Amino acid sequence: MKLTYRGVKYDYNPPTVETVERGVGGKYRGLDWRFRNLKKPPVLQPAADLKYRGVHYQIPGVVVNNKLEQEKVPALLSTADKARVLMLGNQRSRKNRQLAMLNRSAEEVGLTPAH
Repeated sequence: MKLTYRGVKYDYNPPTVETVERGVGGKYRGLDWRFRNLKKPPVLQPAADLKYRGVHYQIPGVVVNNKLEQEKVPALLSTADKARVLMLGNQRSRKNRQLAMLNRSAEEVGLTPAH
């Protein structure tokens, strides 16, 4: 199929998806409609390595440079303990964000960054 976008012409060949029909699903306004299932499920793409203001990160919440991962909360904890762990994680991330902002602004002014 030939398409044009902002004056650039290109060929687009949409991927074909093989499906299996399961039979009649019902009638809508006098027409039959059917359920279709994929023969082969799609392959999920790996998470992209992204970069924002010089910091590498990935979609699932993993920071590549500092090797930090989101903490997993064990299922054996009580609700109060889970809430405490989540609150402490939020406070830690907020403190890290504030420290990063402070370091960036100190660099812009010409001061030695605080660690």
